[in-house]
Amino acid sequence: MYYLLIVVQVYCLYHAYKNNKPFYWYFLIFFVPAIGSLIYIVTQMFNKSDAEKIQEDITSVINPTKKIKELEKKVQLVDTYTNRIELADAYFKNNDITNAIIHYKKTLEDTIQDDLYARQNLILCYFQLKDYEGVIEQTEFIKEKAEFKGSKQQFCYGLALNELGKINEAEVQLKQIDRPYSNYAERLALAKFYIENDRITEGKELLEEISTESKRLTKPNKKRYGSTIVEVERMLSAL
Repeated sequence: MYYLLIVVQVYCLYHAYKNNKPFYWYFLIFFVPAIGSLIYIVTQMFNKSDAEKIQEDITSVINPTKKIKELEKKVQLVDTYTNRIELADAYFKNNDITNAIIHYKKTLEDTIQDDLYARQNLILCYFQLKDYEGVIEQTEFIKEKAEFKGSKQQFCYGLALNELGKINEAEVQLKQIDRPYSNYAERLALAKFYIENDRITEGKELLEEISTESKRLTKPNKKRYGSTIVEVERMLSAL
């Protein structure tokens, strides 16, 4: 019961942070855990969809394989595109990348369905496994689609090209992610790419841009990108 209370408390704090709730909610949830969390759930989150989501999230924390087992049974009973995608997503969320790949690839056999979503996630899976050839192979199927430009998949594609020594091609892809007041982790990676390829001036200029922008961020965004900003400042001081 004690651990369940902690899980609920942490979830309420996360929900409050994610939704920019006033500071007093943090105080109430943290210092009056049981009653504070209950009041927060009832007044700030209580509707059918949120209640189901909370139950699902708490269950996944306590027993992360429970949902996977349920989805495996659904696929065995009715092997549809939707059921298998949900199973692949569950494996991916549980960081079981190998099984996620198996099920994402299985959905590609259904040629009636749009393959974009499955291939987008396959790119992320292969990148996590450092299978850069796999990243490039899947990218070839979707790189002309509008959803690819400026996406996380394009960023992974650029890094994969770089890892395989295709420097010029990598730069073309990575530069697509360089957008002001966004994509800070990706832009930091681009700055590192410049510096590693002896283009110190370009790398430093990008780091300085990020540093300048960081001073104008809202408090929630400063917290969100805190580790990236710290790394940017560290690199600037070392140049």
